Amino acid sequence: MHQHDKKATTPNMNMQRSSQGIAHQIASLASGAERLLNLMMVLALVSMIVLVFTNVILRYGFNSGISMSVELSRFLFVWVTFLGAVTALLRHEHLSVTTLAERLPKPIQAVLRRVVTLVMLGCSLMLLKGSYAQTVLNWNNISPISGIPVGVFYLAGLVAGVLMSVILVYRLIMPTALQSTAQSNVGEV
Repeated sequence: MHQHDKKATTPNMNMQRSSQGIAHQIASLASGAERLLNLMMVLALVSMIVLVFTNVILRYGFNSGISMSVELSRFLFVWVTFLGAVTALLRHEHLSVTTLAERLPKPIQAVLRRVVTLVMLGCSLMLLKGSYAQTVLNWNNISPISGIPVGVFYLAGLVAGVLMSVILVYRLIMPTALQSTAQSNVGEV
């Protein structure tokens, strides 16, 4: 085969392939992160169910109980809530009111989506900043029963703030890249 028989590729075509490859890798990373978050939430919920159910049986059946089950369940519930918020954001399942936006022209809708993403990023950064301050402030306060630092409560908000900020920054840079993740998740349970 001669060199003139091969299809010519321009630098623009190579750059486009490269950006598609990066977008695909990031979508795969987002999918993997979502599966990991879901697994963590399932494990936390199962742990909560086992702790509370066992505690109820022990209290009513044997007049004893697991003293730290209530405290651990509270910690786990906070973590499930914040991890669920990250998963909802990743899947585009957060609350949105689009009545007005849907009636606007497409170019204005695109600008409005960016503005909304910027506002959401601002809220996530405030969550991150406040959670960081509370985590540091409360890390040396120990829960009376379980002995877990109270800062672990606030660490959930810090982790969620970081993850949500990363997702939102990526959406600002590549606004349509994670749309395929949201579309592929429609109909899943």
